[in-house]
Amino acid sequence: MIVFDLVCAGGHRFEGWFASAQDFVSQGERGLLSCPNCGVGQVERLPSATRFNSGAVECAPVAAPAQPAAQNRDPMAIAQILYARLVDEMLTKSEDVGDAFPQEARKIHYAEAPSRAIRGQASAEEHAQLVDEGISVVRIPMPPRDSFS
Repeated sequence: MIVFDLVCAGGHRFEGWFASAQDFVSQGERGLLSCPNCGVGQVERLPSATRFNSGAVECAPVAAPAQPAAQNRDPMAIAQILYARLVDEMLTKSEDVGDAFPQEARKIHYAEAPSRAIRGQASAEEHAQLVDEGISVVRIPMPPRDSFS
């Protein structure tokens, strides 16, 4: 089994498990690959870290752990993975309204604009005012988009 890092034409990153590199190519040629987030069929393989084997010592196979792999991971590594997925979802499934966020959030809340997912910037004071008005907003620190590309 081989795991490839993949990306769709829509920019969603995900993993694909294949019997071999040729299996990946074969499935792509037959149109069997699609993004699990948006269903787009244009899927490309991303560069991944290579495995370096110095060949110094041949190790005996190790039995697979009884627990799922996620339970063996460092909690910070899991948090980073989840945060990266959250940011990806936020960036791909919301409209960036920039500094107009407080005004646009009010328009949506009071049905003066179409309901949709938006993101943007608001000062701490503007955020507090939105919350006081009963408008559901959440502050999430968003890194520059290129840090997740």
